[in-house]
Parts: sequence; structure tokens; C-alpha cells
Amino acid sequence: MTLQETLELHVKAGIKALFQSELESVEFQATRKEFAGDITVVVFPMLRVVKGNPAVIGEQVGQYLLDQVELVKGFNVVKGFLNIEISDSYYLEFFQSIKDKTNYGYVDQKDDKAVMVEYSSPNTNKPLHLGHVRNVLLGYSVAEILKASGKKVYKTQIINDRGIHICKSMLAYQKFGNNETPTQEFKGDKLVGNYYVKFDQEYKAEIADLIASGKTEEEAKKNAPILLEAQEMLRNWEAGDNDVVALWKKMNQWVYDGFEVTYKNIGVDFDTYYYESDTYLLGKEFVAEGLKTGVFFKKEDGSVWCDLTEDGLDEKIVLRSDGTAVYMTQDIGTAIQRIKDYPDVGGMVYTVGNEQDYHFKVLFLILKKLGFDWAKNLFHLSYGMVDLPSGKMKSREGTVVDADDLIKEMADTAEDISKDLGKLDDYDEAEKQELYKTIGLGALKYYILKVDPKKRILFDPKESIDFQGNTGPFIQYTYARIQSILRKADSNSYQFDTKDVMLHDKEKQLIKQLELFPEIIQNAAEQHSPALIANYTYDLVKEFNSFYQNVSILGADTEIEKSFRVELSKLVSQTIKNAFQVLGIQVPERM
Repeated sequence: MTLQETLELHVKAGIKALFQSELESVEFQATRKEFAGDITVVVFPMLRVVKGNPAVIGEQVGQYLLDQVELVKGFNVVKGFLNIEISDSYYLEFFQSIKDKTNYGYVDQKDDKAVMVEYSSPNTNKPLHLGHVRNVLLGYSVAEILKASGKKVYKTQIINDRGIHICKSMLAYQKFGNNETPTQEFKGDKLVGNYYVKFDQEYKAEIADLIASGKTEEEAKKNAPILLEAQEMLRNWEAGDNDVVALWKKMNQWVYDGFEVTYKNIGVDFDTYYYESDTYLLGKEFVAEGLKTGVFFKKEDGSVWCDLTEDGLDEKIVLRSDGTAVYMTQDIGTAIQRIKDYPDVGGMVYTVGNEQDYHFKVLFLILKKLGFDWAKNLFHLSYGMVDLPSGKMKSREGTVVDADDLIKEMADTAEDISKDLGKLDDYDEAEKQELYKTIGLGALKYYILKVDPKKRILFDPKESIDFQGNTGPFIQYTYARIQSILRKADSNSYQFDTKDVMLHDKEKQLIKQLELFPEIIQNAAEQHSPALIANYTYDLVKEFNSFYQNVSILGADTEIEKSFRVELSKLVSQTIKNAFQVLGIQVPERM
């Protein structure tokens, strides 16, 4: 039982004993720095069941706790806030209970129902870019946090491997490719992405020619020959044309091979893959079924729609007039297929940018209307875009920041800064290169994950690699510093009894921060927010550095003090490691 849970029971008992009233819950908050205390009870909400002056009520409850609860050693009341001081023995007993737990903060799987987390879900017409990086890091971390909180988790993606955008790359390759193939130096995803850009260039040139010949801009966009060819290619693909399907398979495989290299470099993985080319057919089946049951209706042109106006939304197309599928069709099919494949899945998390907020409101509502009970447990992990100082990225114009290039740039930046600081002079070249990658990736991941998912990010690579402040390298450096202390201390040889320890205030503050970690994991899982973990870890590191600067560890006055401080440092480093593990960030033993 946590400190908060313990105190809540006693506060409720106090209210019953003092005022013969029942409290439903007790509101706590951190004690403000300027007041004595370790945790604060907010008295004002109690006024709903207890009438009186909040300061007087606070005094009475505080005295009750002091008299009845062993772990309470003092209190003070400031207006309607009851600040409670907790005995050192409580913190020492807590420390003793967790000090040898290498998985501290994590809980064993406690739920038979699994959660499926979807992330990445790229199109097979371009390489992964900075926008995908936020998606991948966010989805992977949320999956790991959910696992740490006790959930069974499947990590998945839906690969958007069909549709007009794929045909645009295919057609451009067919017209301008000259049988070009990927090489080790030039991956297949980049090659295919170049032809997507090439299509857009040719399309714009044709639009300009049509406008010059007297067409309106709208007419020109609809009737550009290259677009009409791409639309014809899509129809041929859906009809199973052998040549089109063969080209599609070849170019998609180039992209898959390229993606795998990027995923490996960035350090993420998946348990299962889904392909739109498979699931859209199941989606079409359920659209046909929904037409019979009245969930969908057909317009005069043959297109199929869902009327959601009574639900505060609008009409949504689920099948075009020519019978071809739209994104909604495949998303319906994908969700249904996943439950068929994994019957233990009780909910799904979709990691997709906030420009698709409306899409997912519609999808979840349609699945409910189709009668699927699990549809109530679907969650859209909506996130803001990533911008660069140079502005917004556009794939079709070739102005994106390639994910592979970004990873390399981060390692190069880490190398430049490390050389300037002179921190790695005793490393051999292989060790240096590995560390540059660890620091660079750590900086990138932390910079992105420390921000609330809903907010936009202005990403600055150099700012992210700073050995001071709220950055990944600063936390990695603190972890490495603790490892250095532990190596010098040879901590395995230390034994002590916490009853003999007199807590320094800095030690107490550090244990208080450690105590929060399991709750932070649970809150981050509930809110689908790695930012809670990232910023908790920064606060823990700040607390440790304050402890390190104010209290001698290896030069302590007694062996008991030294042993305790070494073990406390060890637990802090383990907690940093556990926190960074769910963020997908490595911690170096030396730095």
C-alpha cells in the first residue's frame, strides 16, 4: 500500500471519528517547498460533508493523525491545507523493501485482456521521415509503458501498401525508372520515394500545360493525363492485372526492406504486421453486410456512405462509386481482422497524428454501429506534428527530413559535442562510435517524448544534445556518473541495517522521489503519455544531483552512511534505467 493510500484510510477514519461523517475520497498534493511537510491533504473538498472552518478542521484531523498513526510525526495547517510530516522510519522501511528490485516500478501482468498498440503504419511510397519518427517513438514507448503497468501488449502496424499514392510511385517508375534497382548505399524506400516526388513534378507540369490551353485549375487537376493513368493503374490492380501486381510486389518489397533497416537503427520492433491490401477486402465485406442491416446506404452514383448526422458528425463515404475502397474501408477491415487473429485483445491504441482526429471518431462510431462490443475500448493516441526551424515538411515535394539521415545527424552531432567537451579521450574508436549513437538516439527520443503528445514540437537537433538541462544526454550522463561511483565503491560488499541510519534531508527527498515511480508508470499508462515518465526521470536526476553535491557518498563519516548512500545511488540508477527502458532509450555504463 502506498503512503497516499495508507493516509487516505486514516484520514477517512479520522473524519468518521471526529465528525461522524463519511468521506468518499481524500485529495492530496505535494507540500509546497516553503512549508514543513512531506504530503498535503486538501481540506476544502471535505466541506461537502463536514461543516466548519477549514483551518480548524485541518487542525483536528492533523492532531488525530499524530495521535493515531505511527508514521505521522508532525503537521501544520496553512489555511485549508494540512501539511503532514512523515517519520524517517517510514522512508527507510520503504527503501529497504525496494532496494534490491531490478524491475522496480514495473508490475507483473495482471489483466487477461490484451491491448494492441498500432504505430508507424507507413505508406509504401516513401521512406520514413521525422514525422514518422515521432509516431514510432511514441507508439513503441506507450506499448512498453502499458506492459510495465501490467498489461499484455501486442505491437503492430498497418502498412498502407495499396491506393492511388502507391500507384503514383509505380507509374513514375514505369515511365522514368530505366530499370533502376536499390543498392546497399541507396535503399529501396528512398528509391521509391524519389519516384513519388517525380510523379508530383510531372503532374504539376501537366496541370500548368492544361491551364495554359484554357482549362480551369480544377479541370486541369482532374484531367492531367498522368493522374488519369495512375487511376487506371489502381483499377487494374484491384482487378488483379498480372503486370501491375508484379510491379507492385517488387516495389513494395524494396520499401519493406528499407523500413526494416530504419526500425533496427532506431531500436523499435513489432509483434505482427497487417497490410491494407489484405484487410480492405474484409472491410468491403462488412460494408456489404452493413448495407443489408441499414448501417450504410447507397447514393445514386453507387457510392456507399454512413450517415452519422444524428451523432453530431456528417455523412462518411466507405466505398467509391467505382467500387474501390477508401481508407475507412480498410480501417474497418483491419480492426475486425485483428480481433479475429487475437481474440484476447480487449482494446486497441491507434498512434496517428491529430490531423486524423475526425477519421477516428468516425471509425470508432461505425464499428459500434456494426455491433462490435470491443469498439468502446478503442483509443486514438493523437499527437501533434513535428516542425523544423526551416518549416513544415512535404513528402510529395521532397522536403522531408529522412529518418535515416536524422539518426546519422544525431550521432554526428553527439560526436562533435563530445569532442569539444573532451569526455571520451580514453575510449577506443569502436567504443566512441557506439556511444555517439547511444547519445544521439537518446537525445532524439527524449526530446520528442518529453513533450505532451498532443503538442506540436519544434525539433532542434543541437538543442536536444546538451549535457545540461532537461535532455536525454544529461540524464544519461548522471546514470554513467552513478555507475562510476558504484565501481569505485564495489557496492556488492556493503551490508547495513536501516534502523541504524539517520536520514539526511537530501536522502529523504531522494527516497520520496523514488516512491513516486510506480504511480508515474500507472498514470503514464492510463494517459498514454511517455512525457510523464520522461519528466519524472529528469526530476529524479535533479534530486540526485542535489544529493550528490550536498552529501558525501564515498567520503561519508561512517561505514553505515557510506553503505546506505551507495545503495541509494544504486537504486536511483536502476530507476533511471527502468524509466528510460520504457522510453526505448539506452543508458551507457561510461560516458
